[in-house]
Amino acid sequence: MSAYEPIVGRYLNLEAGGVPYRIYVEEAGEGIPLLCLHTAAADTRQYRHLLTDAGIIDRFRVIAFDMPFHGKSNPPDAWWRRKYRLMGRHYVELIRAVWQAMGLERPVVMGCSMGGAVVLELAAAHFAELRAIIGLESAAYAPGRSNRFLSHPAVHGGEFAATYSYGLSAPHSPEARRRENWWYYAQSGPGVYEGDIHFYSSDHDVREAIKAIDTRRCQVFLLSGEYDYSATPEMTRQVAAAIPGAEFILMQEIGHFPMIENPERFRSYLLPVLERIARG
Repeated sequence: MSAYEPIVGRYLNLEAGGVPYRIYVEEAGEGIPLLCLHTAAADTRQYRHLLTDAGIIDRFRVIAFDMPFHGKSNPPDAWWRRKYRLMGRHYVELIRAVWQAMGLERPVVMGCSMGGAVVLELAAAHFAELRAIIGLESAAYAPGRSNRFLSHPAVHGGEFAATYSYGLSAPHSPEARRRENWWYYAQSGPGVYEGDIHFYSSDHDVREAIKAIDTRRCQVFLLSGEYDYSATPEMTRQVAAAIPGAEFILMQEIGHFPMIENPERFRSYLLPVLERIARG
């Protein structure tokens, strides 16, 4: 048996909003493209279990990439001249630039937390280009999430964000997987978590825009962990209620990070969704 995993990592050079970027991309499998978006201040490692799941990659081309400032993706040139603040319009533009640069035809886009928020913006603006969206812990509006301690000189921002994120996992999730997510968060660059939360909690509000999503052309699946007290199940239910034809699924014994905190349990919810998408 080979010791190598099926994941292939490469760098993709593209332009979004007139700015050149060097984006790190990992992928595995063949078939329907499934583009995965990581959470705030994290990176593609959160999806490593999906990328190595034979039951998924035999039918789906699973792709994950690090946003600029995250993981192995570089910040843009002259990044030090301005404070990092992620904005929804640019976030959507960059994700779309990735699937266009990779030549993905009507991909499925799955995102968690801030990724689960931006998939709603993507579908609202570009549903005709998408096969489906899968929103994990999706909220249409989530104000009040900023925290002044993230930039306090007496606080280690990485450890603070990591420990807060650890608490957002369900108590049933394996300790090794919860700690794995902690480790990824602790490695975030200075100010990145705060800049991501600016999008999620200050810039993001699609309560009206999502009503225009046509689920006959772009299927909408919204999965929420019962232990998520950040993007609560009720917040995700409200999203589903606003989109005619959207489906809400409550995941038992899962918190805010299903694909990394408890990948085996998450798989039991994801596989039926992927099967339905594959059937069209």
